[in-house]
Amino acid sequence: MTRSRILLTVSSLGLAGLLGLAGCAAAPTAANLSDEVAALQSIGFDTGLAAEPTPAPSGSAAAKGGKERRAAVRKYLRRNTLHGEITVQGKDGVRTIVVQRGTVTAASATGVSGRSTDGYALNWTFGDKLRVVQDKKTVATTALKSGAEIGVAGARNGSATTARLIVIR
Repeated sequence: MTRSRILLTVSSLGLAGLLGLAGCAAAPTAANLSDEVAALQSIGFDTGLAAEPTPAPSGSAAAKGGKERRAAVRKYLRRNTLHGEITVQGKDGVRTIVVQRGTVTAASATGVSGRSTDGYALNWTFGDKLRVVQDKKTVATTALKSGAEIGVAGARNGSATTARLIVIR
Protein backbone atom coordinates (compact mmCIF):
# COMPACT_ATOMS: atom_id res chain seq x y z
CA MET A 1 0.00 0.00 0.00
CA THR A 2 2.78 2.44 0.95
CA ARG A 3 4.77 1.47 -2.13
CA SER A 4 1.71 2.19 -4.30
CA ARG A 5 1.34 5.63 -2.73
CA ILE A 6 5.00 6.40 -3.28
CA LEU A 7 4.81 5.23 -6.91
CA LEU A 8 1.65 7.28 -7.47
CA THR A 9 3.28 10.35 -5.92
CA VAL A 10 6.43 9.92 -8.02
CA SER A 11 4.29 9.38 -11.12
CA SER A 12 2.21 12.48 -10.43
CA LEU A 13 5.30 14.56 -9.80
CA GLY A 14 6.93 13.12 -12.92
CA LEU A 15 3.91 14.07 -15.05
CA ALA A 16 3.86 17.52 -13.49
CA GLY A 17 7.57 17.89 -14.18
CA LEU A 18 7.30 16.66 -17.76
CA LEU A 19 4.34 18.88 -18.52
CA GLY A 20 5.93 21.78 -16.65
CA LEU A 21 9.09 21.46 -18.70
CA ALA A 22 6.98 21.44 -21.82
CA GLY A 23 5.72 24.90 -20.89
CA CYS A 24 9.29 26.20 -20.64
CA ALA A 25 10.15 25.48 -24.27
CA ALA A 26 12.12 28.27 -25.89
CA ALA A 27 10.73 28.17 -29.41
CA PRO A 28 7.38 26.53 -30.21
CA THR A 29 7.32 23.96 -32.99
CA ALA A 30 4.60 22.36 -35.09
CA ALA A 31 2.41 25.45 -35.35
CA ASN A 32 2.79 26.47 -31.70
CA LEU A 33 1.77 23.05 -30.36
CA SER A 34 5.00 22.25 -28.51
CA ASP A 35 3.27 22.06 -25.11
CA GLU A 36 0.61 19.71 -26.39
CA VAL A 37 3.11 17.65 -28.41
CA ALA A 38 5.35 17.18 -25.37
CA ALA A 39 2.36 16.36 -23.14
CA LEU A 40 1.05 13.65 -25.46
CA GLN A 41 4.52 12.26 -26.14
CA SER A 42 5.11 12.04 -22.38
CA ILE A 43 2.11 9.72 -22.06
CA GLY A 44 3.10 7.54 -24.99
CA PHE A 45 1.41 9.00 -28.07
CA ASP A 46 3.69 9.44 -31.08
CA THR A 47 2.40 12.57 -32.78
CA GLY A 48 4.88 12.53 -35.64
CA LEU A 49 5.57 16.17 -34.73
CA ALA A 50 8.85 17.50 -33.40
CA ALA A 51 8.94 18.47 -29.75
CA GLU A 52 11.64 20.67 -28.29
CA PRO A 53 14.97 18.88 -27.91
CA THR A 54 16.02 17.85 -24.43
CA PRO A 55 19.37 18.94 -23.02
CA ALA A 56 22.30 16.54 -23.29
CA PRO A 57 22.69 14.36 -20.17
CA SER A 58 25.59 14.83 -17.75
CA GLY A 59 28.37 12.24 -17.75
CA SER A 60 28.67 11.84 -13.96
CA ALA A 61 27.70 8.60 -12.21
CA ALA A 62 25.13 10.40 -10.04
CA ALA A 63 23.54 11.90 -13.13
CA LYS A 64 23.37 8.48 -14.78
CA GLY A 65 21.52 7.03 -11.76
CA GLY A 66 19.11 9.97 -11.83
CA LYS A 67 18.73 9.58 -15.57
CA GLU A 68 17.79 5.91 -15.16
CA ARG A 69 15.18 6.78 -12.51
CA ARG A 70 13.72 9.52 -14.71
CA ALA A 71 13.62 7.11 -17.65
CA ALA A 72 11.74 4.56 -15.52
CA VAL A 73 9.23 7.22 -14.42
CA ARG A 74 8.74 8.37 -18.02
CA LYS A 75 8.17 4.78 -19.14
CA TYR A 76 5.63 4.25 -16.35
CA LEU A 77 3.82 7.49 -17.28
CA ARG A 78 3.71 6.63 -20.98
CA ARG A 79 1.92 3.38 -20.22
CA ASN A 80 -0.30 4.40 -17.33
CA THR A 81 -1.32 8.07 -17.49
CA LEU A 82 -5.04 8.43 -18.14
CA HIS A 83 -5.67 12.15 -17.71
CA GLY A 84 -4.32 15.22 -15.97
CA GLU A 85 -3.74 18.92 -16.04
CA ILE A 86 -0.89 21.21 -15.21
CA THR A 87 -0.62 24.98 -15.03
CA VAL A 88 2.48 26.45 -16.64
CA GLN A 89 4.01 29.88 -17.03
CA GLY A 90 4.75 30.45 -20.70
CA LYS A 91 5.95 33.46 -22.63
CA ASP A 92 2.31 34.39 -23.30
CA GLY A 93 1.28 34.09 -19.64
CA VAL A 94 -0.21 31.36 -17.47
CA ARG A 95 -1.86 28.40 -19.24
CA THR A 96 -3.56 25.27 -18.01
CA ILE A 97 -2.67 22.30 -20.21
CA VAL A 98 -5.00 19.29 -20.10
CA VAL A 99 -4.27 15.79 -21.41
CA GLN A 100 -6.50 12.74 -21.68
CA ARG A 101 -6.04 9.21 -22.95
CA GLY A 102 -9.20 7.27 -23.65
CA THR A 103 -11.81 6.36 -26.20
CA VAL A 104 -14.17 8.53 -28.20
CA THR A 105 -17.70 8.36 -26.82
CA ALA A 106 -19.15 10.97 -29.21
CA ALA A 107 -17.88 13.21 -31.98
CA SER A 108 -19.49 16.14 -33.78
CA ALA A 109 -18.45 18.95 -36.09
CA THR A 110 -17.56 21.13 -33.08
CA GLY A 111 -16.09 18.74 -30.54
CA VAL A 112 -15.35 15.30 -29.18
CA SER A 113 -16.14 13.51 -25.92
CA GLY A 114 -13.67 11.09 -24.43
CA ARG A 115 -13.75 8.61 -21.57
CA SER A 116 -10.65 7.26 -19.82
CA THR A 117 -10.56 3.68 -18.52
CA ASP A 118 -11.13 4.93 -14.95
CA GLY A 119 -14.47 6.42 -16.01
CA TYR A 120 -13.30 10.04 -16.23
CA ALA A 121 -15.18 11.76 -19.05
CA LEU A 122 -14.42 15.10 -20.67
CA ASN A 123 -16.03 17.07 -23.46
CA TRP A 124 -13.53 18.83 -25.71
CA THR A 125 -14.38 21.74 -28.01
CA PHE A 126 -12.35 21.93 -31.21
CA GLY A 127 -9.94 24.87 -31.14
CA ASP A 128 -9.34 27.22 -34.07
CA LYS A 129 -5.92 25.72 -34.75
CA LEU A 130 -6.78 22.08 -33.99
CA ARG A 131 -4.53 19.41 -35.42
CA VAL A 132 -5.75 15.79 -35.66
CA VAL A 133 -3.04 13.19 -36.31
CA GLN A 134 -3.40 9.52 -37.28
CA ASP A 135 -0.46 7.35 -38.35
CA LYS A 136 1.77 10.45 -38.07
CA LYS A 137 -0.30 12.27 -40.71
CA THR A 138 -2.74 15.14 -40.32
CA VAL A 139 -6.34 14.03 -40.90
CA ALA A 140 -9.78 15.67 -40.77
CA THR A 141 -11.88 15.72 -37.61
CA THR A 142 -14.25 13.32 -39.38
CA ALA A 143 -11.67 10.59 -38.65
CA LEU A 144 -12.80 10.71 -34.99
CA LYS A 145 -15.19 7.78 -34.63
CA SER A 146 -16.92 6.41 -31.55
CA GLY A 147 -14.76 3.77 -29.88
CA ALA A 148 -11.45 5.02 -31.34
CA GLU A 149 -8.51 5.24 -28.93
CA ILE A 150 -7.27 8.82 -28.68
CA GLY A 151 -4.88 11.08 -26.86
CA VAL A 152 -6.01 14.68 -26.54
CA ALA A 153 -4.12 17.74 -25.36
CA GLY A 154 -5.37 21.26 -25.12
CA ALA A 155 -6.12 24.17 -22.86
CA ARG A 156 -8.59 24.79 -20.08
CA ASN A 157 -10.08 28.24 -19.73
CA GLY A 158 -12.61 28.32 -16.91
CA SER A 159 -14.88 25.32 -17.41
CA ALA A 160 -14.22 25.07 -21.18
CA THR A 161 -11.64 22.57 -22.45
CA THR A 162 -10.37 23.26 -25.95
CA ALA A 163 -8.59 20.55 -27.94
CA ARG A 164 -5.51 21.71 -29.82
CA LEU A 165 -3.98 18.32 -30.66
CA ILE A 166 -5.68 14.93 -31.00
CA VAL A 167 -3.82 11.73 -31.83
CA ILE A 168 -5.85 8.75 -33.04
CA ARG A 169 -4.35 5.29 -32.54
